[in-house]
Amino acid sequence: MARPRIKDVARHAGVSEKTVSNVINDYAHVSDRTRQVVREAIEHLGYRVNLAGRHLRKGRTGIIALVVPELDVPYFAELARHVIREAEERSLTVLIHQSGADRAHELAALAGFGSAFVDGIILSPLALTADDLRDRAGFPPTVLLGELLEEGADHVAIDNEGAAREATRHLIGLGRRTILAVGGRDDAGMGTAQARTRGYRAALAEAGIAYDPAALLPVDSFRMPDGARAVARALSRGARPDALLCLNDQLALGALRALHEHGVRVPEDVAVIGFDDVEGGRFSVPTLSTVAPDKAAVARVAVRLLQHRIEEAAAPDGTGSQAQAPRDLVVDHRLVLRESTEGSERR
Repeated sequence: MARPRIKDVARHAGVSEKTVSNVINDYAHVSDRTRQVVREAIEHLGYRVNLAGRHLRKGRTGIIALVVPELDVPYFAELARHVIREAEERSLTVLIHQSGADRAHELAALAGFGSAFVDGIILSPLALTADDLRDRAGFPPTVLLGELLEEGADHVAIDNEGAAREATRHLIGLGRRTILAVGGRDDAGMGTAQARTRGYRAALAEAGIAYDPAALLPVDSFRMPDGARAVARALSRGARPDALLCLNDQLALGALRALHEHGVRVPEDVAVIGFDDVEGGRFSVPTLSTVAPDKAAVARVAVRLLQHRIEEAAAPDGTGSQAQAPRDLVVDHRLVLRESTEGSERR
């Protein structure tokens, strides 16, 4: 059976094809009675809107790209789910691309993958520099996630520095004074790890605790084995922390394993807190305290902002996606306290 078309709906409802189109696009000047008749015809015939045709008539594909460093990192997987849900509500399809934190891959994404099949890009960069983002003439509209690399690009993130300061303050408020930062980086970079390290140091300074560069435990990547190795090395060298600030939950889950293998009790001996509030932390033993970014809000704000930029770029006046000033938007986070810190006060 042939797929019903607009003219079939119009014939069944006894209206013009233009009226059917007006109902589909939710134009206000259609009477309630006509709108109901058309919708009943659509339901009866099983008509489905040709989204591809609608997008192409507007000079778009209806496809946006979400570019993340690693798909199997739980935070990015959970974020992708929210982005897809948000995009679907706007009749957009999401192409998901893994960059591997490789600059060449991130640059290719920034350029729209060398073709015009995506209308815009949501990009979480790890390898790009501010210089990479300055000359973007002719590139698709882009919204960046994570730390701000360049003031000339739209950007959505939580306050990473403030969140780390809040988490460290909580540990200090529990009476913990020897706090190691797993994954901490004290270089001049502008990434998320550097921002969270700055927040950690600020909280120490507020409490009058001297900063020790050896308290930063470097990692090769932000995965569970890296957290386990970093903490195991520190304990083997004689470190005796009473708290760990882990810069993501994967590192924290690995740290819990290393502490367990060394006979260190959590939270009695060492309190542990992570970042991201991924599902695994709710089922670990003990359950993991964490900084929870509002991932749904990150997705919602990023998709809405990108859609606005796409519409700007397609505006008939030719103003383009950079006509309006780039926006730096901060979404909420909260501190979620669970067993890895709760009941561990030291006085």
